[in-house]
Amino acid sequence: MFQDLLVQLHDLVSGLAPWQQVLALVPAGAAPFIESYLGSFLGTALGIHPALAIPAAVLGNLVATFVVIALAGRTRDAIAQGRRMRGGRSAEEPSPSRFRTKVAAALEKYGVPGVCLLGPFVVASQISGPALIALGAARGRVYLWMGISIVLWGIVFGAFGGLFLAAIG
Repeated sequence: MFQDLLVQLHDLVSGLAPWQQVLALVPAGAAPFIESYLGSFLGTALGIHPALAIPAAVLGNLVATFVVIALAGRTRDAIAQGRRMRGGRSAEEPSPSRFRTKVAAALEKYGVPGVCLLGPFVVASQISGPALIALGAARGRVYLWMGISIVLWGIVFGAFGGLFLAAIG
């Protein structure tokens, strides 16, 4: 049954022009939890050439992740500006969430590179990137390491997709 589904999807994808294949993978790469790694895996496993599948999934993931990181940075700046205008006083601060506590502990233990590179095992990059910004990590480092992570995982899982296609094909 699973193999039949893959064959049908492969036939569908094979009938598309290369630009249509890329156009389908960019939004897939932008989707949280699909991202560059699953998008490039699916693309190559369905028979899209890795030179098209991997960059398309990576591009979608980079754009989506960098947009939410930029929004998180602007939000953090606005909150900090509001606190400065109130003379440094803040409203009653809620206790940090369990997620925030875990991300802060990971940031302390592994730094920005470690959280960005290992983050896909735990949570989507569109969540971990803004969380790092909210915790005060340097934006430039978050952009750099998140970009490296997205590209690296896209390449690795794209290669796995090619191996998967060869194994079942």
